[in-house]
Amino acid sequence: MTIEAAGLVEEIRRSDRVGLVDKVIKKKRCRRKVVQIRLRRSPQVDHPTTLQKLFRSCRNVFKGPGTVPSPTDVRKLCRILDVMKPEDVGLSRDLQFFKPRSHEVEGTPRVTSATIYKCQNFELCIFFLPATAVIPLHNHPEMTVFSKLLLGTMHIKAYDWVDPHDSDYLTSPTKSRLAKLKADATFTAPCDTSVLYPTSGGNIHEFTAITPCAVLDVIGPPYSKDDGRDCSHYRDTPCDASLYGAEFRKIIDNAGGRYAWLEEIEIPEESEMDGIEYKGPQVFDSMA
Repeated sequence: MTIEAAGLVEEIRRSDRVGLVDKVIKKKRCRRKVVQIRLRRSPQVDHPTTLQKLFRSCRNVFKGPGTVPSPTDVRKLCRILDVMKPEDVGLSRDLQFFKPRSHEVEGTPRVTSATIYKCQNFELCIFFLPATAVIPLHNHPEMTVFSKLLLGTMHIKAYDWVDPHDSDYLTSPTKSRLAKLKADATFTAPCDTSVLYPTSGGNIHEFTAITPCAVLDVIGPPYSKDDGRDCSHYRDTPCDASLYGAEFRKIIDNAGGRYAWLEEIEIPEESEMDGIEYKGPQVFDSMA
């Protein structure tokens, strides 16, 4: 082989080695790109927030109007809600909706609310109550409601209607209806989640803020006037058993005096709320 031919062969070999190196480099670059894509995967897929976990569970638990979550499903939601903190919905203790606006300083502070998510089967929302603010006595027809006090100290009063089979004394001369007191206590965050059902657990309740409060509500299904789930408001009057017969007095005495007459009333002025935009962590609906 001539010197020129040997040089040509060596040049071809070097070219092949360079091409091989280029292929290796390109392959490594491709691998590096794959790694970068994996690192950019949406965090709600790999590491769902507590709020996202709650949302996913609600998707599975609430089956639509006319259904009530099973005891197992209730425990599942309570386990999530019980450990939720204000930060899970973007709250802090110096939020502006806790401060009374100028036109409210001399009157009753108004409650504000923010909707996190709402569909036909359930709703996630937050209620903000300045100190002394009240959500008047109201009902949740055909609903199951989970309430988690996130911030503050609140007094809760709650009633259930007396079962028609328990007594013939269901209505008073004023058309009020007999109800049994289920709760009349003060709660301070953090505390366990409270649950009410369509006919039990304190379906008719009232919130009074002792200090500024924030309450996360999970409502299933939501209010719907068109579907017969409109909100009604009531005035409660202690039941004086001495005004009635012996049988009725016996019922009241056996219950420790924890009965009251509830009279349906027009929407109270203090029940009017201002809606504000929810700006906390979002939920991601894969079915949307």
